[in-house]
Amino acid sequence: MLNFKRLYLLYVLIFAVVAVGCKDKDVAPAVQTLDSTTTADNPDINSWLYDVMDDAYFWYKNLPAKTSLDNSIDPHDYFEKLVYQRATVDRFSAVTDDIDALQDEFDGISKIFGISYSLSFTDNGKSNIAAFLNYVVKGSPAEIAGLKRGDILMKVNGTQLTSTNYTSLLSGNETATFTLGELSGSAIVAGSKTVTMTKAQVSEDPVLFSTVISKPALGKTVGYLVYTQFVPGTDTDKSKYDNELRQVFADFKSKGVNELVLDLRFNPGGYLSSAETLASLIGPGVSSSKVFYKEQWNDKYTAYWQKTQGAGALNYTFLNEPNNIGGNLSRVFVLTSNGTASASELVINGLKPYTSVIRIGEHTAGKNLFGQLISDDQKRWKWGVYIMLGQTANANGESDYGTINGMTPDYEVEDSTVPYLPFGDENETLLRKALDVMGIPAPDGQRLAATTSVETFRKMLHDDLQTKENRMIRRGNVRAIPQ
Repeated sequence: MLNFKRLYLLYVLIFAVVAVGCKDKDVAPAVQTLDSTTTADNPDINSWLYDVMDDAYFWYKNLPAKTSLDNSIDPHDYFEKLVYQRATVDRFSAVTDDIDALQDEFDGISKIFGISYSLSFTDNGKSNIAAFLNYVVKGSPAEIAGLKRGDILMKVNGTQLTSTNYTSLLSGNETATFTLGELSGSAIVAGSKTVTMTKAQVSEDPVLFSTVISKPALGKTVGYLVYTQFVPGTDTDKSKYDNELRQVFADFKSKGVNELVLDLRFNPGGYLSSAETLASLIGPGVSSSKVFYKEQWNDKYTAYWQKTQGAGALNYTFLNEPNNIGGNLSRVFVLTSNGTASASELVINGLKPYTSVIRIGEHTAGKNLFGQLISDDQKRWKWGVYIMLGQTANANGESDYGTINGMTPDYEVEDSTVPYLPFGDENETLLRKALDVMGIPAPDGQRLAATTSVETFRKMLHDDLQTKENRMIRRGNVRAIPQ
């Protein structure tokens, strides 16, 4: 059995898993390190995959018999035979042949252009598409090139994006030249402006944007935060981004914010520890004595935790955050999309017992599961597995959103008007709806630029961080318990 040492939790759970065997000898065994593997290694890799799943997987009882499987096949194919109801239940477990690269991506470190985009059609024949930029990553090649939210990418290296070539064009080039689009009447056409970018390794700062909208005549002071992933910090500063969150809420508190709009529409999740930080800055009357969420593991681990740490071992509380603004809030508005997942949904669900959470946008991804990235304890290869260990529930025991339909918005609003307006603009589609519900009218006499409506090609959001999706990661070490 793996002993998941309980340190602190991470929307989003990524941990290096360190496993050690029973210490019945003082001399460590010699370990062969395989920098690369061949098909001859498949049986050992697949056997290891099965043993990990049989121990810690939430649905281990549903695994096929080990003897019924061909352990000589490619580990990717072998792993798919272990996943429980891939299409509808476990949509998230994954296997990798480069655990170091996946760990970096989980931690928000990737070699990227630095663009988050939505794909929509630009012609009536539904062949040509464009990438509409949701945002660009701070300090990325895209920001350095001058790209910004609202820009439209029509061509890559002179080739028009279509429904069949977009994947290779947007992700298959280290260096690329992008042709920007523009509105011509109600049509979106390629313009004359181009930008050339080369991918670079970037650590994404998830605290993308914040502002305060003051409406003293209406008695409203609105705090608005765009948060793009749950990552606590960097290698050199483990709490860098969590502390940025704290500074944002210190500013909100000092300015008397009494309405909050939390923009999670581009947030696919991350570390549970950062979800705790964010929720603890928002919830009214919360403290380290109040339950934020509960974990539900497989029966073996539930029994182990409760035996070793007591009946409340899997209850996780809020933090005591001095910049909490919950005392001034009667509700929280959360902006969502189909890409809002995992730790984002955990924050929404975890706050529900303590305050009214009003969701605006589209239904969420529906991930109430948490997982962990596990490596080979003997370091024989770089294969690793991100498996679902269990699911979360709020203080009331509610965990009813783990389906492909996710959480249904209270106000369904499709973000289909382009070009997208800047964050914080009071006429930006989803923020505008939140302000309407608050009773804040649109600014008088504000001249609106030309816009048009587009039809979405793919519902899920996209970016060039290939694994940045649907993560809820539990941080900690994994050790083998002497049997």
